Amino acid sequence: MLETQIVEYRTNSPEETEMLGERLAGLLHGGEVLAFYGGMGMGKTAFTRGLARGLGVTEGVSSPTFALVHEYSGNIPLYHFDMFRVSGWDDLYSTGFFDYLETDAVLAIEWSENIEGALPEGTIRIEICEGDTESQRVIRISGLKEKLL
Repeated sequence: MLETQIVEYRTNSPEETEMLGERLAGLLHGGEVLAFYGGMGMGKTAFTRGLARGLGVTEGVSSPTFALVHEYSGNIPLYHFDMFRVSGWDDLYSTGFFDYLETDAVLAIEWSENIEGALPEGTIRIEICEGDTESQRVIRISGLKEKLL
């Protein structure tokens, strides 16, 4: 069990970040909440593209910035949220977020810091920040019950 450990990965390109997301998908069974933290352009959507591919999603994945949530069908449904513009409980309720928590889908939530108090127990936390080079990313994952290979 690694529930309390933080596991750190380094990727050197958006493609490697996507591959890490795809590997994570292999550990998911549905019903998980993935809370992404990290600044603009850090690779949250790239990670989610790989996650979607690993879940069997065949359509293109893009940032849900203006839609707030994109729904994707795959072997396990994926709901991709962008909480950047959510600034309070009223905004959060208007997204239908709490209804999505009642599904067996995987929820990938960008800008989770804006809804920290609403995240359920057992949420998997994924923090992405710059590494030593412009294209390198340091990705810290906590809350996993298994370690990625």
